[in-house]
Amino acid sequence: MSVKPGGTAGAPPLLSDFLDLLAAERGAAKNTLEAYRADITDYLAHLTARARGPLDADIEDIRDHLAALAQAKLKPSSTARKLSAIRQFHRFLAAEDHRADDPAALLEGPRQGRRLPKILTVAQVDRLLGVIREGLDDPDRPKGDLLRARRAACLMEVLYASGLRVSELVSLPFSAAKLAEKSSSEGGGFLTIKGKGGRERLAPLTPAAREAILSYRDLLLELQPGAAKQKWLFPSEGESGHLTRQVFARELKMLASAAGLPSDKVSPHVLRHAFASHLLQNGADLRIVQELLGHADIATTQIYTHVLDERLKAMVRDLHPLNDEADEGD
Repeated sequence: MSVKPGGTAGAPPLLSDFLDLLAAERGAAKNTLEAYRADITDYLAHLTARARGPLDADIEDIRDHLAALAQAKLKPSSTARKLSAIRQFHRFLAAEDHRADDPAALLEGPRQGRRLPKILTVAQVDRLLGVIREGLDDPDRPKGDLLRARRAACLMEVLYASGLRVSELVSLPFSAAKLAEKSSSEGGGFLTIKGKGGRERLAPLTPAAREAILSYRDLLLELQPGAAKQKWLFPSEGESGHLTRQVFARELKMLASAAGLPSDKVSPHVLRHAFASHLLQNGADLRIVQELLGHADIATTQIYTHVLDERLKAMVRDLHPLNDEADEGD
């Protein structure tokens, strides 16, 4: 295996090639690519200061960089992310024959405490939905106020029914309402979502979510007849042309307060967590939840496995044949 000359001179094109690979083969989003660019650029600057380059760096060079990050009091999670970027960069260099070895392969990252997602109980979600559904058919309610209420109900129902990312939710196209209209009123139906990396997936709709979309759409067209020609289901006069996630997050916190829930514990992302956790608690397969969430790697979905502990214990207790023998021995 040939090794190309080392040094820092080749770093920018190598980094560019690495980012191109992430974009082309993994479908990495713009923000993800910028994060990788920043992390690897910091690493290359560290090497340059020591008259080293990515093609002649060794494990001690990487350890020195991690030590410098620790001295800068970087959080272990941030250090772990930077180390992950360095590992992938060196793996790329070895795979592309830029160097014969991978100095990052055996390097251990900083220990991190397991961060569990914030979770709402089913009862808490029910309380929130109850507040959101109030007055949606009140004929005496001002139409503008009613439209905002139906929009909030639509957003909330769809989010909890499908587990969409908030960015996917607020940027739903107007055609999503047409899909909902074609779906069965009994089964709810599906939306087609284009997620991270351009990957498409089906997102489920409950009957309540389907009705919330159509109810909101009908009033929107009544008040804004030209809305059908717009691109977005939740149009806005802002730069993006659609409702921003910040506006939705603020509305959700106000609704949480009205439901008697701590507003700092409720957000669109918390509801996405609730969607996944409640499915798993009720017996859903982890791979199915991975697909519904749009995770490319099941390792991302595995943050939810803590909710399976009690269910798995109960399954072994109730189904394992040796437990029956133990009971008979008693």
